[in-house]
Amino acid sequence: MAGRDWTWMLVLAAGLLPSGAAWADPLGPETVKLDHGRLRPGLYPIAPGSAVDTEPAQLPFDLNWSIGLKGSYTSSSTEGGNFLTTLNPAITARHDGRHTDLMLEGSTEIARPWDEDGALGVTALRLGLSSETALGANTRLSGNAAIALDHPLPNSPGLDPLVEVPPRVVSGSAGLGLDRSFGRINLGVKANVERSVYGATTRSDSGVTDNSDRNVWQADASLRAGIQITPILEVFGEAALGRDIFDKASPGLGVRTDATSTALRGGIAGRWNGVVSASASIGLGRHDFDAAGLGDINTQLYDASLTYSPNATVNLTASLSTNIEPTGADASGTARVSHVAAAQLDYRVNSWLRLRASADWSLSVLEGNGETERRRGIGAGADYALNAHTALAADYAYSHRDNSNTGLLDTHTVSLGVTLRR
Repeated sequence: MAGRDWTWMLVLAAGLLPSGAAWADPLGPETVKLDHGRLRPGLYPIAPGSAVDTEPAQLPFDLNWSIGLKGSYTSSSTEGGNFLTTLNPAITARHDGRHTDLMLEGSTEIARPWDEDGALGVTALRLGLSSETALGANTRLSGNAAIALDHPLPNSPGLDPLVEVPPRVVSGSAGLGLDRSFGRINLGVKANVERSVYGATTRSDSGVTDNSDRNVWQADASLRAGIQITPILEVFGEAALGRDIFDKASPGLGVRTDATSTALRGGIAGRWNGVVSASASIGLGRHDFDAAGLGDINTQLYDASLTYSPNATVNLTASLSTNIEPTGADASGTARVSHVAAAQLDYRVNSWLRLRASADWSLSVLEGNGETERRRGIGAGADYALNAHTALAADYAYSHRDNSNTGLLDTHTVSLGVTLRR
């Protein structure tokens, strides 16, 4: 269903090979998860019936929580300025088992605008469960499941200025993955299914738009095979198959936009001593619609990623991708082809202060109606720890939106907040 890639990352990945390097870490999990029959250092067998000291009872998982309160001021080129207060509770529970690790994560955003008609509401909700199981020294099974709700407030940064009330979007997903290493050969299989349901949109130009025709089931499967050509570099190929099934026909097209997508890509990946990891690939993607009257989509796929962490204080990540996906709510056309680039830099000055910076760029085209949209943005922020449980945060963000139908939109957002952690 999705496609991606840029070739400029090939040059970066080719420079990751230093002389005399050791082979990259094996695909399998830590050895300790497989050596459960071996005593830990300092522990000795005890004769039957001997009295032993027992450790105090502990929870089977590591529980952490946080709650943040943030105030924001946003100024846009179409709506002027507005204030917003958000409350952000979050919780994580992690279990490190003998063979299986489990992670439960949940978060929500409760927001209220600072105006007379401002009502308190839940604008975002996330709940996810992920697991990883060691089936052997070279085999790893992973799984995930998640549900999410998104309901942006009117006049949210980057929102279409013609949208008075954005739609509520509820989604759920589940997936499985299996990775296996055969010496220098690495194989990976993944499968995922997702369901998305869209509420109605209220627009200033056309009134209420029913988005029920956008409700969709999506299923994807992929097979990846790679060969370790050097201790650091891997050459790989990947094939993917996807299916979109919509609930009903599109009113504007008169038919359902059900489609089958296929993708084939090849690339190179590198990893060096936990300091640098990078990958780049290029391929072809095809989106075939079931309805004979709809034009199929063929496009090149680009994908690239970079992670650079020279020490514990600096972390740089960057990514570039191409995607073919459903149009989403309040949009005509048959499918959306998007190109997205993003970068983020974190710098920990000391144990009290952390600095952050980010940048993003995207171009999307709605197939079937020719609508295009370009976005770009930058952001900067800082976190200051008052103590082990309290931190202050300050952020600035700028976004630019250029849509061929609705024109230009610029927004500036400044926010201050405090977070309490367990």
